[in-house]
This record gives sequence, C-alpha cells and structure tokens, in this order.
Amino acid sequence: MNEVRRSAAAALEVRGLDVYYGHSHALQGVDLTLEAGVFSVVGRNGMGKTTLCKAIMGLVPVSGGSIRVRGDDITRRPPAYIARLGVGYVPQGRRLWRSLSVDEHLQLAAGLRRGAWTVERIYETFPRLAERKDHGGGQLSGGEQQMLAISRALLTNPQLLIMDEPTEGLAPVIVAQVEEMLVRLGEDGDMSVLVIEQNIGVATAVSRNVAIMVNGRINRIIDSVRLAADRELQQRLLGVGLHAELEPAVDVPAAGTGAKAAPQPSRPGGPIRVYISNPTPPTRWSQPVPIARIEAAARTLSTQVARLDETARRRREPVAAQTQGPPVVLVVGTLDTKGTELRFIRDIIAGSGLRTRLVDVSTSGRHATSDVSAQEIALNHGRGGSAVFGPDRGAAVTAMADAFASWLRRQSNVAGVISAGGSGAASLVAPGMRTLPVGVPKLIISSVASGDVGPYVGPADITMMYSVTDVQGLNSISRAVLANGANALAGMVRARLDQHARKDRGDGGLPSVGITMFGVTTPAVQKIAADLREDFECLVFHATGVGGRSMEKLVDSGQIAGVIDLTTTEICDLLMGGVFPATDDRFGAIIRSRLPYVGSVGALDMVNFGAPDTIPERYRGRKFHVHNPQVTLMRTTAEENERMGRWIAERLNQMDGPVRFFLPEGGVSALDARGQPFWDPDADAALFRALERNVRQTANRQLIRVPKNINDPEFASTIVSAFRTLFGRTGARRRLAR
Repeated sequence: MNEVRRSAAAALEVRGLDVYYGHSHALQGVDLTLEAGVFSVVGRNGMGKTTLCKAIMGLVPVSGGSIRVRGDDITRRPPAYIARLGVGYVPQGRRLWRSLSVDEHLQLAAGLRRGAWTVERIYETFPRLAERKDHGGGQLSGGEQQMLAISRALLTNPQLLIMDEPTEGLAPVIVAQVEEMLVRLGEDGDMSVLVIEQNIGVATAVSRNVAIMVNGRINRIIDSVRLAADRELQQRLLGVGLHAELEPAVDVPAAGTGAKAAPQPSRPGGPIRVYISNPTPPTRWSQPVPIARIEAAARTLSTQVARLDETARRRREPVAAQTQGPPVVLVVGTLDTKGTELRFIRDIIAGSGLRTRLVDVSTSGRHATSDVSAQEIALNHGRGGSAVFGPDRGAAVTAMADAFASWLRRQSNVAGVISAGGSGAASLVAPGMRTLPVGVPKLIISSVASGDVGPYVGPADITMMYSVTDVQGLNSISRAVLANGANALAGMVRARLDQHARKDRGDGGLPSVGITMFGVTTPAVQKIAADLREDFECLVFHATGVGGRSMEKLVDSGQIAGVIDLTTTEICDLLMGGVFPATDDRFGAIIRSRLPYVGSVGALDMVNFGAPDTIPERYRGRKFHVHNPQVTLMRTTAEENERMGRWIAERLNQMDGPVRFFLPEGGVSALDARGQPFWDPDADAALFRALERNVRQTANRQLIRVPKNINDPEFASTIVSAFRTLFGRTGARRRLAR
C-alpha cells in the first residue's frame, strides 16, 4: 500500500518553504510541484534559485514549510539521507575535486544506488569523458567539467535530479548537448528533473511550463511556448530593474477561455511620483535603504508617457504572438545593407495575400525597422548579444547564424522563408533554413547561386536562385529577378497550404519508411519496396553522402516512421577518405528519434573515388573496379572492415529504439558475390566479428546473420519480415501529415 502511495505521489512537492540567512528572508513561502518529467525555474541572480536547490538537498536549514519527494517528507533531513532516497544534485559551479581523475569521480559516485546508469553507460553517453578518464578535475574544460558533474549525479540513479545552472558559462555547442540530454531524460520517464536556469532558451526548450522566481517567491508558472515567444513578457518578468512592474503570481488566461479579468484600479490623472526602494542594485544581505535616500532618488512620471509606453507595448504584442497562429512567410536578411531589396520582396509576397514578417539578421548592431530585430535574434545565442555584435565579422556571422537557427526552431507557424544577398547573407540564413522540415519552401536569391551551392543547401530542400546582378539596389534586372523569386515562393507556399487543406479533409496517407540504396544493392531495395508498397510509402535515398543526410533530416523532422538502412556504404568513404562520405552524425537521427531501425552492411566492401588518376597515392596497388570513367571503386581490407565494424557498433549501442542489424554472409554487395571482383569472405568475416564483439546485444538490439548475399530475394524477405515485426510492435504505425 505504501508503494502504491509513493508511485502516485508527485516527484517533488514544496509547500510554504521558508529559509533565512540571518535576518534576510531568502525563501518566502515557496510553493512548487513537479509531477514528472522536466520542470524549469528561471529568475535573475539573487532571487533564491540556488537556495531552493540547497534547501531540497538539506544543505541549508529550513525555517518553515515542507518538502516531499515521492510522498516522503525530507524536510530537515540530512543530505546523505536525501541522496540515498534517490535525489541527485548537480550544483552550480560543478564542485569537482581537482586531484581526482574523471574515472575516480565516477567510481566514487557509482556505489550509492544501483540502477540503469553505470560507469560504462556514462562513457557511452559522454565519449569525451572516456577519452579524458585519467585526467584530473582541474585539467578539464568547462564543458567537460559540466559533463562530469552531470554524470556524477546520474550515477546515483536518482528518481529526482536537481540541476542548478547546468549551462552556465558553456559554449553554445555544449549548451545544445545539455539541452538535448535534458529532453531525453524527461522522455525516458525514469527520473524527474528540476532545472534551475537563467538561459531562457534552454529553460523553455526542455520544459512544458516554467516557474518565474522573484525575490524568494514563485511569482508565476507560465507556459514555456508563450514565454519563449514573448520578448516583452521576458523583459517584464526577468528584466533588470523592473521589480515594481511584476504582476501577481497567476498566469494570464489565454484568449477565449472565458475567464474574467479582475478590475484594475484607475490611474490618477496627473503626474505620478515613482519611488524605487533600492536605488542601487541590492543583494540579499543589503541593509534597508534610508527613506531620505529613496525620496532623493524618486522621479516624476507623466501619465502621457505612460500611455505612450502602453501604445508601444500593444504594437509589439502582435509580433510576439506570431510564433503561433496563421501561417507566415519570413523575409530574412541584413536590413542594414539590403533593406530596400528585402522590403521589395516582402511587399510582393504580402500583395499575394500571405502574412509576412521581416526578420533582421544584421551583425552591425545598427537599428533597422523590422518585425523581428537583429537584437532579438541575437538573444537566442547561448552567449547572447555579446557573441553576435563583436569586431570579428566572421565570428559575428557564425554566431548570428547560430542564433537565427535557434530562433527559427522555436517558430511553429513558418509557411516559407526567403532571403536575398551575397555570400554573407546566404551563410547567415542557410543553417536556419536547414533546420526546417523538408517541404517548407525555402528560397535564397544570391550572387553565389551559380557556383557550388552544396555548403549552403546540404541535405535540405533549399532552392537557390542566381541574382544575375549583385543584390545592391533596385534596377530593371534586380527587380525582375527579385520579383520572380518572391512570386515563386508565394506560389510554393500557397500550393503547400492548399495540399495541407486537402489532407485535413481526407486521408493522411501511408506511413513513410526511409530506405538507403546504392547501385550494387538495387535488386534488394527494389524487392523490399515492392513488398512494402501496400502498407508504406517507400522513400529511397541514394547513399552518396548527402543521401544519408537527407534521410536522417526527414527522421529528425518527424516525416519518416521507420528506417531500413540497407546500404551504409557512406561510412567507408567517411573513414577512408572517399568522395561520398557520411558525417560523424550518421545514425544520429535514429539515436535521437528511437524509430524502428533495420540496418545492414550494404556496400561496405567499397570506397568511392573519382577517375583513376584522382585516387590518393597511399592506395596505389589496391584492388580496384572501374564503375564508369568518373567513378572508381576500391575494395576494403579486413583491417578497414574491422575499423568500420567498431565505428558502427558504437552508434548501434546508443540506439534505444528497436534495432535489428543483418549480416549477409554471402556478400555485402553485387560485386561481393562468389565469382565477382570484390568477393572476399575473410574481409567480410572481419567486419562481422568486429560488430559481434562490440555491439551490446539485448532483446531490443540484435545482430542477425543470414547465409545469403544481400541481393538474394530471401535476404530481402527477411528484412521485410523484421521491419514489419518491429513497426507493429512499437505501435509506431500512424498516419503522418506532411
């Protein structure tokens, strides 16, 4: 009975919590409930966030109120008892021992509570720690120290994890990794996480609701989407020097809920005398300010100024609200230099009846009239505006591109994106465009569009249009090109909206399955697609480097329901320097999404090069096959296959979804069959052994040998049967609206 009560109880329940430091009232009746998942608390420095963490962990004395974890009252319990009960803590500042190695830190924490988190799993989750396992705590970078602090807490296998400022002082790439890890912990359901943050972007990304802490109290709990979208609300609740403007601790009801607003007191008609109780920024231990000093610092505020402020606020509100609602086309660029051209594009799109927003991504810091300013975009960078508006133009462009991509990921109503400019503008907007789902129209009009556009387009469906003249002023040529681009995007957006409207009225279509193929695995893919055609929409991707990335982008976008990764040949070119390489993130989307995954070793017998005279000198004397005058294939060796087996195994071990990986003993391609030029059973055996030695097989993750060539019909039938079993078992079969 007691176990039933605990399982039904909230992960954390704080009621009326009071904490004093001497005479300073640090926590003032804090009420907070975390049922499950991830919950964020934000606030400025000195508001009591760290004190709340310490009070939960028993590190500061509690004067009043109660703290319960899974129904157990831990108020005034010693920290050791609380930790053994299943509460983990990642303190602000990491608190590592400089003299202990990474491995010693982990071994020290590993014995507290048994569970799913082990030292081995930590090293798999954070490979960088495995590389630095013998280094002392003082020899690690800030990001590595934070990884270690988080790992130390995870090794206690907590039911509740308290994280105090986990992204403080970290580089943006590490911030993104921590954010992703928090989302995964919440999705796993094995533990609940209380995150204390100042980074609004992280706090709103990992939690459905966010608590605002002000002066030792929970001022309000607000929907994270609303907080992320409303820059003015962030300034009112979290901006410096706005203590007097904070509203009561009740969230504002959404429009249409029928809730009646409380009557507001009328304002006096004459000038208002404004008093600031702390003329200088206070700390928790500040002494009361003398009345005479407060009076001297007071100022008179005209009611006319107040009304002007209110008008400006109302004008800004629709812009903030546009992160949700009807579809909108974003016109993005550097308004400090391309304002005339971008407004010309915007006016054409708006004239077609579509809603538009003009977004500035300038890095000069100069103000330009827009719907979304460069300063607002810059705040989405992990280090804020200081990272964007600096003297180094290259670093500023990179930082603004990251900030724009982060901002764009949070917009839920983007119907299309268009930009115009030179190489700098393309570099600013292309990374953000690549984060959007395939199918959302994306168009860049640029002077670089007649050259190699691969670095801009990547695996996404970005359309690039050559500007003919430079995008510098309006003339007869630029007007024609820009108008064509604007009308093209408007047409794409309207066609897509019409298509969605038709789908909303009818059938959503079959679930999509991604399949990788190369010329030497074509027979297998054709049979697999034919066998699945009645129940699935089969999307086939040519494994030429960008093909695998395109498939995984669709996985990340939620547009693929399962994967048959028959042809993993891009890994050969990645590790051996071929011309069709994968990236280091190959399999990353599968790991993140946990989709049903059926894979194999298709075409891992070959590295792709260009014409024979382009083959690197170090490979002279190897076995080659000329596929055509422009493509030469090199047979992989047993040593290279063993290396690939270890690389693939490391990624398979990170997959938490259902995995079946098949090993065709009769050869991995059409060229690797008995009597064919790349037939080499010993090299294949080295690949299979490496996989079997390194993959941790479970009921959910299995390697299966099949005594057939990859192109034999029986092998394809085995793949289809396994995929149908996995897809049905996970309950993932669903209609997808694309």
